[in-house]
Amino acid sequence: MQLPLGPDDRTERLRRIQAALIERFGRIVRPPDKRRVPEWVLVHGVIGAQTKTAASNASTDALLAEYGSWESVAAAPVGDLKDRLRRQTFLSVAAKRLKDCLNAVIEARASVDLRHLSNLPTDEAMAWLEQLPGVARKISAGVMNASTFDRRAMVIDGHHRRIMQRAGIVPPKADTARAYDALMPAVPEEWSAADMDEHHLLLKALGQTTCRPRKPHCEECPVREWCDSGTAAAG
Repeated sequence: MQLPLGPDDRTERLRRIQAALIERFGRIVRPPDKRRVPEWVLVHGVIGAQTKTAASNASTDALLAEYGSWESVAAAPVGDLKDRLRRQTFLSVAAKRLKDCLNAVIEARASVDLRHLSNLPTDEAMAWLEQLPGVARKISAGVMNASTFDRRAMVIDGHHRRIMQRAGIVPPKADTARAYDALMPAVPEEWSAADMDEHHLLLKALGQTTCRPRKPHCEECPVREWCDSGTAAAG
């Protein structure tokens, strides 16, 4: 369950980290016209494991263009979906999960339509999504935050979680759901959904360039001052 937002001893660190990352990378703001409908974001998340964002964008757009509706995608044989998901890293898994997920939505809602989630509190909407096949915390938060729902939910991918763990802001062995529950209470109250989206994108940029999984370049890191691992390395 999502904990109440509020300041704690990590909140100012998050503010300073955000400012330092903006200084390093510049603003990374998702334009309003890049916010897709929730159903599109759901599909993108379900097929996107270990796949570059641009490839998943192209696959999601191509599916809708070819089939015309998500209901028609759900009705397609898994083999046909595999043929159309060749950009994805795990195409067999992606095809089955996509079909299962869309059919679960249809069973619950009679069509692939997530508009009912707009009437629910964010934590309840995310819990509903996480009952679907192939949907865990990263995807449910993405549907709420990065879509036209524009909700205050932090999307946490592998880069984001690793950096927050190294910084000491979330527990060192936390999975994505635990990291989310630990991080949300520390998020500055003034941050909008767009600020949280930018935070995620900035941390992703840091993880891809500096705070690498192996041999992080702590000496080059713009947030070293507020990172437990970075200050330990300096000592």
